[in-house]
Amino acid sequence: MSVKCGIIGLPNVGKSTLFNLLTRASIEAANYPFCTIEPNTGMVTVPNPRLAVLEKLTKPQQVLPAYMQFVDIAGLVRGASKGEGLGNQFLAHIRETNANIHVVRCFKDDNVSHIEGNIDPVADIETVETELCLADMQTLEKMLIKLNKGLKTGDDLIKKQHAVLQRALVELGEGHPPDLAGYNSIEQVALHACNLLTCKPTLYVANIDDYDLASPYLNELQTYLEAKHADYLAICVSLEAEIAELPQEEGLAFLADLGLEEPGLHRLIRAAYQLLGQQTFFTVGPKELRAWTIRIGTTAQQAAGVIHTDFANNFIRAEVISYQDFIQCGSEQEAKQKGHMRLEGKDYIVQDSDVIYFRTNC
Repeated sequence: MSVKCGIIGLPNVGKSTLFNLLTRASIEAANYPFCTIEPNTGMVTVPNPRLAVLEKLTKPQQVLPAYMQFVDIAGLVRGASKGEGLGNQFLAHIRETNANIHVVRCFKDDNVSHIEGNIDPVADIETVETELCLADMQTLEKMLIKLNKGLKTGDDLIKKQHAVLQRALVELGEGHPPDLAGYNSIEQVALHACNLLTCKPTLYVANIDDYDLASPYLNELQTYLEAKHADYLAICVSLEAEIAELPQEEGLAFLADLGLEEPGLHRLIRAAYQLLGQQTFFTVGPKELRAWTIRIGTTAQQAAGVIHTDFANNFIRAEVISYQDFIQCGSEQEAKQKGHMRLEGKDYIVQDSDVIYFRTNC
């Protein structure tokens, strides 16, 4: 299972450079708007130190990590919702993602032009989000026109759907996404069916200059995002690009000099993974150690189905060892002998990093 994150923002904020780093791709990252037209897609390994620990203990023939899919989407501009800058095409690409990483420029560089003429991270966010709101308003208006025809039938379900979409349209007209927390579960289902751009989980990435955490641009952005209760990270994309070119030991030493324990890219990938409510469970054997991606709250039977649908259909039980118990015991056999392997039924809620052996009728 892979999840898809779109990388969005204005032109020339560092989206394609970030995508190149994440995927080790070689797409063009140039200093002019709309360098990226068709979205570039790449699969990215989810960094997981626990996988490396399990590999040392079990020494399998191969190790398969969890993956995420990233999509480099061309820069949006003012008027995108009306088709400016191929806006309709780019908005359609955003509609296909599960979540978005919104890159915001917090650095000054005379060699890299800014499409609005000056550096203003808050204004940049508002430009993009205004276009997303306008696009969503168009979506809801079209859906309401269709529902209006059904209102004449007196159908209670259509009335409720109409009320939910009308309420969301009002909120968008006031300049902010529908507040899902204020809708009940049935109403949220109706909104999710609309695939609204503004309702997609978003992680903001401040592209800063040389990890200058005292930057006035960054401080302004942090104040704004904290008031919105939004998730964000600060990453110096250009410096990350330099570090990526170094041998591993030199790169780690460089990071240590900056007071960092790991590349910012690793933090970004994990944050995006968590943003989508994803977690990992492991299957361990002599031939293969594998990390599997599931949503938080997934049952044992559903997790079995991620491996193969037959496993879910013919599920008997799950034999579960917590990650901590596994590494403390050092092996599956030792964990069994010490009573740390639990037998769980189909409704067991899988916990992050569980080591699971599925028993089926297959």
